[in-house]
Amino acid sequence: MDRETVEPSVGTLPGPKATERVDYHAEFAAPSTYVYGFVWDILEDATGPFCTDADGNVLMDFTSHVGAAPLGYNNPQLRERLAEFELVDPLKIAGQDFYTTAGDPTDPEFPGPAELMDKLTQVSSQYGMDTVFLSNSGAEAVENAMKICYDDTGGKYAITFDGAFHGRTLGALSLNRSKEIYRRKFPEIPSIHDVPFCDDRTCEPSTCSCGFFAGGVSQLRKMLDPQRGWVNADEVAFLIMEPIQGEGGYRFPSAAFMAEVAELCDRHDILLVADEIQSGMGRTGEFWASDHYPIEPDIITAAKGARVGATIANEDVFPGEKSRLSSTWGAGDLVASMQGALTIDLIHEEGLLANATARGEQAKRTLREASLSAVEDVRGTGLMLAVEFDTRERRNAVMDAAFQRGLLTLGCGHKTLRLLPPLDVTEREIYLGCDLLAEAVDAVA
Repeated sequence: MDRETVEPSVGTLPGPKATERVDYHAEFAAPSTYVYGFVWDILEDATGPFCTDADGNVLMDFTSHVGAAPLGYNNPQLRERLAEFELVDPLKIAGQDFYTTAGDPTDPEFPGPAELMDKLTQVSSQYGMDTVFLSNSGAEAVENAMKICYDDTGGKYAITFDGAFHGRTLGALSLNRSKEIYRRKFPEIPSIHDVPFCDDRTCEPSTCSCGFFAGGVSQLRKMLDPQRGWVNADEVAFLIMEPIQGEGGYRFPSAAFMAEVAELCDRHDILLVADEIQSGMGRTGEFWASDHYPIEPDIITAAKGARVGATIANEDVFPGEKSRLSSTWGAGDLVASMQGALTIDLIHEEGLLANATARGEQAKRTLREASLSAVEDVRGTGLMLAVEFDTRERRNAVMDAAFQRGLLTLGCGHKTLRLLPPLDVTEREIYLGCDLLAEAVDAVA
């Protein structure tokens, strides 16, 4: 498969082999979220955003496995570096109970958990972060962020935002404000309050339509007001937010909204947790989406592109007591840690932050100039891109039409389609993907 010339080539989707595989999988798997009857054949050709399914169809993946494959398929630089290592067994160790080494820590032969944590602190040093707790997933990263905040502050309240999605474990579920199916009939952590999230990236307090600045004064300011508020700021353990909301609809907040959040967290000394699980690791053209805004997170949660879960903060925020935080396997996936460390290296070495910015601008410009029917908005920062339709039904129909043409996309929010091309996506691939999406929109129209 030649990345410079390959294009999607599909017959019937899903084909007979894919259908057979899906049926086999369903015999044993609990119901979960499966967007497509798409079955990636890991033994067949794949490169960049292109992959092959069980029936030999070639598809273009503009989801990057929901951002968990930031370099796309079979990135040659990453595979070349992985091939240098003679992998050992066990590859998954009791990470919080054992240390690993691969020679000189300043130039290790095998970058492992310690090297990944080192690199994560380097890209977060602008926020004074110097300590990391590794885990298996983004939800665990959020759980541990909650725990260290409760431990550090002794507070009982937490603040989240309308539309938020932070994971599916019980603690993280309590923070979600996106779809009620995530929380229905599950017990929740008490004393969690929510406020509106900005859905107008250009708004000012006087023009706000989302309700955050209702009456010209933010709901967060009213909530925390010492005289008339209903939450004692001294008892707030943390405020958690996605700098750019993912599952909630790819909502890109205004500078005024973020400045208000930053000012109130600073005024009341509230720990700010930035959930960067989808928006981080270079996705927006900066390493963290927080870097675009006037906020100063105290804790960053990462996963997906980091290949493991990570809770990043200053040493002073973490508990000093041994065993207060622990996880047998969380920090012990040697291959995932190595991939995470190498991914950070490649993002910097290959100029992928600049590429994400340039290709994201190209995608927005191309889609806007296409004057797509029933599209209400095309928005994005870097390669975190969204196309909003007039109805949920049309969005879903366009996703299916794009799939039938060999383009994988994802829904989010109520009627928004999201695109997450790999960070090294090329100019040709952006034009190709946008053309396929435009064809799908026209077909539905």
